[in-house]
Amino acid sequence: MLSDSLPRRTGIVAGPLALLAAGLSGSLPAAAAQESVAAPAQQLTYADLASLVDASAVVARVRVADQVAVEPERSPGLAPGKVRLYLETGTEALLKAPEAQGESLKYLVDVPLGAKGKVPKLKKLSFIVFAQAVPSRPGELQLVAPDAQLPADPTTEARVRAVIAELSAPDAPPRITGVRDAMSVAGNLAGESETQLFLDTANGTPVSLTVVRRPGMAPAWGVSWTEIVDQAARPPERGTAAWYRLACFLPRELPDKAYLQRDNASRAQARADYTLVIDQLGQCSRTR
Repeated sequence: MLSDSLPRRTGIVAGPLALLAAGLSGSLPAAAAQESVAAPAQQLTYADLASLVDASAVVARVRVADQVAVEPERSPGLAPGKVRLYLETGTEALLKAPEAQGESLKYLVDVPLGAKGKVPKLKKLSFIVFAQAVPSRPGELQLVAPDAQLPADPTTEARVRAVIAELSAPDAPPRITGVRDAMSVAGNLAGESETQLFLDTANGTPVSLTVVRRPGMAPAWGVSWTEIVDQAARPPERGTAAWYRLACFLPRELPDKAYLQRDNASRAQARADYTLVIDQLGQCSRTR
């Protein structure tokens, strides 16, 4: 049940919840709240789910036990047509967490108002939430985004679990932060060349891209996630963690500072090969 600090008859939220609301408002500026129209869970792309998982220390399936509507004046950044709810939930499953989170979890979430402006009833419904634990407040969470609560269904949960497994694996591809170096070397035959692109990563792990062109053949490229530059490397499959790291975080154009060579021919080839990689990776499609 809800604590005594959350009066039911007025909907006014005080005490511990006021502190939690203040924490949430810091992560939900008005601009973000106004853009927080969530796509149906089944329409979320791999990049949508990966970005939520990436930002979260805690991913859990919860069942709502009780709710209180927070008054608008106590809901900074609340978008029109929405209501901020304080939810007390039972933990059904922890999909990702650094440590045990307890049998109940509490958090604030903004949801659309129902017909005639009525507050939706979420009690007994299950959701998958993406969050950070509130420091020094056991059992309290802060969602990582306005739309970081998804209706729990077997398909969505299976997709989320798969993304978590990929991004948490010991050999998971690191976060890409930029392109460090680029060089292109012409071969002995006309139209033959090899371009190497060395990437910066958040943890310093070496990652490189290689593009090989041979006369009469389509250009071939691949990615190496080790210090070994491998001409036999292959592009990542779309909708995987490796694809996500590259397609969603590489700059669209090769930065000027990355060129190791000064001659125009080498620079032009490196630029063309980088464009080839970006084009073949495709758009980092998102619906949120």
